[in-house]
Amino acid sequence: MSLFETTSWLLLVASLPTTSATARMRIWRAIKALGCVPMRDGAYLLPALSAHEAALTALAEETIQQGGQAWLVNISSRSAEQEAAFKALFDRSEDHTTFFNDLSSARLALAKQLPVEVNRALRKLGRDFDALSAVDFFPSDTSLRTQSAWADFQEAANAVLSPGEPRSEAGQILLRPLADYQGRTWSTRRQLWVDRVASAWLIQRFIDTKACFVWLDQPKDCPKNALGFDFDGAEFSHVGDKVTFEVLMTSFGLQGDRGLQRLAVMVHALDVGGTPALEAVGFEAILKGASQRLPDDSALLQEIGSVLDSLYVHFQQES
Repeated sequence: MSLFETTSWLLLVASLPTTSATARMRIWRAIKALGCVPMRDGAYLLPALSAHEAALTALAEETIQQGGQAWLVNISSRSAEQEAAFKALFDRSEDHTTFFNDLSSARLALAKQLPVEVNRALRKLGRDFDALSAVDFFPSDTSLRTQSAWADFQEAANAVLSPGEPRSEAGQILLRPLADYQGRTWSTRRQLWVDRVASAWLIQRFIDTKACFVWLDQPKDCPKNALGFDFDGAEFSHVGDKVTFEVLMTSFGLQGDRGLQRLAVMVHALDVGGTPALEAVGFEAILKGASQRLPDDSALLQEIGSVLDSLYVHFQQES
């Protein structure tokens, strides 16, 4: 008997409840969202991952509670041909092509869209990408093309939303002596957004309480005596996977502050994505409204600074 690399599989055999159309639809949608492949009526296949086993077990129990019948069994392939046939059932090439075409169309439309439309496209396509990635159990070259196209679209969209957004640089973040950074002039790009306004607040609150800020139309306008932040070539900007707020924290030894740690998670998620923060949506909404209402960046910093003060106290006290 020839050896072959085999995958463990889960097979849910279920007769969905007929007495409750709502329950039946809920269970069916959950099965579909997990990425199950229907083998025949009432039989659904998934790779045997621990998360899949837990989810299918819960669905089987719900099916029984709602008056249906369900069995969850482990199976394995009997030959290399059968293994290949099972994996082929999970080929997402067609879904990737559809998503890739959607990305291409959205990319062409970016230049003509308002920021609110660009944000809407980012959120929708981001949800679509996450949903597709979650059920792409056997990634292929098509998957890599989609990942590359999605990263390219995000970069293009962010360039529309934040012209001059800095690129991350490699290197170490050196510890700076606070005494050398007092009463200084600090400068960044005008029309403050998440990372810039949070970084300005951090400077004013924890680094240089007598800081003077200059808001730049373009990074090249930065005064020679000013400490630039959050633009290419600035004294403080993105390094590795850290956004400017995190770089400033590290540069001045503030990483151990619990409140700042939690703020950093929120700023990072809103600026470049990553671990979601529950407060991020609310903070972004407040910042959007304040940006439209207030006349200049100094007034914006003052108002959003109060919001960040409150969040900081909340995060410090949070258990």
